[in-house]
Amino acid sequence: MFETLTEKFSSVIYKLNNKGRLTQDDIDEVLKDIRLALLDADVNFKVVKSFIKSVKEKILPGEILEALSPSQYVVKIVDQELTSILGGTSSELLIKTDNSQNKILMIGLNGSGKTTSSAKLALHLSNNHYNPLLIPADIHRPAAIDQLKILGDSIDIPVFDSDPSQAPEIIVKEGLKLAESINSDFIIVDTAGRFTVDDDLMSELELIKNTVEPDEILLVVDAMTGQEAVNIAQDFNEKIGITGLILTKMDGDSRGGAALSISSVAGVPVKFIGIGEDVTSFEIFHPDRLSSRILGMGDILTLAEKAQQSFDEDNMAKMEQKIRKATFDLEDFLDQMQAIKKMGSFGQILDMIPGISNIKNNIAEDSVNENHLSKVEAIIYSMTPHERQKPEIIGGSRRKRIAAGSGTTPKDVNQLLNQFKQMRKMMKEMSSPKGQKKMMRMMSQSKGIGKLPF
Repeated sequence: MFETLTEKFSSVIYKLNNKGRLTQDDIDEVLKDIRLALLDADVNFKVVKSFIKSVKEKILPGEILEALSPSQYVVKIVDQELTSILGGTSSELLIKTDNSQNKILMIGLNGSGKTTSSAKLALHLSNNHYNPLLIPADIHRPAAIDQLKILGDSIDIPVFDSDPSQAPEIIVKEGLKLAESINSDFIIVDTAGRFTVDDDLMSELELIKNTVEPDEILLVVDAMTGQEAVNIAQDFNEKIGITGLILTKMDGDSRGGAALSISSVAGVPVKFIGIGEDVTSFEIFHPDRLSSRILGMGDILTLAEKAQQSFDEDNMAKMEQKIRKATFDLEDFLDQMQAIKKMGSFGQILDMIPGISNIKNNIAEDSVNENHLSKVEAIIYSMTPHERQKPEIIGGSRRKRIAAGSGTTPKDVNQLLNQFKQMRKMMKEMSSPKGQKKMMRMMSQSKGIGKLPF
C-alpha cells in the first residue's frame, strides 16, 4: 500500500540525513521533491498546493528542535500535515444510544466492491458484539443477491431472503420487518450500482433512502481509480448525500492519490478501508496511522490490534511454556502460522513494522511469499499427528511419503525440518534470561532500524 509514495518520501528524507541545519535552499528542494511525489501519486493538485503551503509555513530555516535532526524535523511536520489532509482524526460510525436500530445504506458504482464491503462491515460489527442484518437490494446485477447470501453464510451473519422480482423499496420494507423480529441492532442495505452515475440510479437510491431513513449513507469507492474516485464521491454527495466513505482495494493502490485527496475535496470522512479480498481484510480508517505507514514509520497500533484479534491469550500462555520447555512442535508451528495469516498478508504485516521500509527490499522474497507458506502448510498437513509432535522421527522413507502427499520434494521437506529445528533452538535460547539479555543488547546496538524519528 502506497509503496511508490513511501519510496519517494524516504528518498526526500534520506537527502537530509547528513545535514547539520536546514537552509532555505534545502527547504525549497524538499518542498519541490514532495510536490512532485504527491502529483505523481495522483493527488488532487489543489490538495497538493494547500499541503505544500502548510508545510512551507511550518518549516523554517535553522529552526530545529534540540532533540531532532533536520530529517526528523521535516518528517514530524510532513506527518502532521499528511494526517490533516487525510481527515485529521478517525470518524466512527454514528451509533444510537437509545437501543433503536442503526440503519446503513451502502451505495456506489459497479465494481467498487460494495457487496463485499457490506459483508465486511457486518463482520466488523459482529466482532464488536452487535447483531447486524444484511439486506440485498440490488435487483439489477445478476447474482448480486446470491453473492451477499453466500458471504453472509460464510461469516454467520443473517441475510434477508430478497425476491429479485420485487422493487428495491419493497424488499427493504420487508427486510426492516425481519430486522425488528430478530432484534437486529444494525441493518446494512446493499444497493444497486451502475457503471456511471445516472438519473435512474439516483432515483432508485432516493426511493430506498426515503424508505430506510438511514443513519449512515456510506459510499464505496475503488481507491485504484485515483482522481476518478474523488469525482465519484463529489457526484454522489451532491445528488444523494453521503455521511462517510469506504475505500476499497487499498492493498493494490501503490500511489495513494484517492486516499490523500478524497476527504479534503469531497468534504466527507473516510470511515473504513478494504485491504484485500478476504472478508477479514477491513480496517477502521485512522489518518495518523496511515500517515505513519506512508512515511515508512509503520503502524504498531493496528498491528497490535490485529494480533490481539488473531491470537488467543490462553493459547499464547501455553505456547510460551512449550517454548521454554522445548516442547514446541510442528502442530504448534502450524497453529501460529495460521493465526498470523489471519492478520493479513506478510507484506501488509511488514508495512506496519517501524523502519521496515528501509530494509524490506533486502528481505528474501521466499520469506514473505504466500505460495511458500502454502507449501509449508501442505507439508505439515501431509504428516501424521505423531510426526508433527516428534519431527525427529522423520527419516528418508517418511520424507518421500510426505513429499508425495504434499506435492513437494524430499528436499523441501528436509529444508522445512532443518529450519524448524533451528527456529526451535533459537526460541529456547531467547526464552532464557541469558537469551533475553542478549536480545536487548542486540536491539540497543542496532543502527536505529525501527526507531521512530521523533
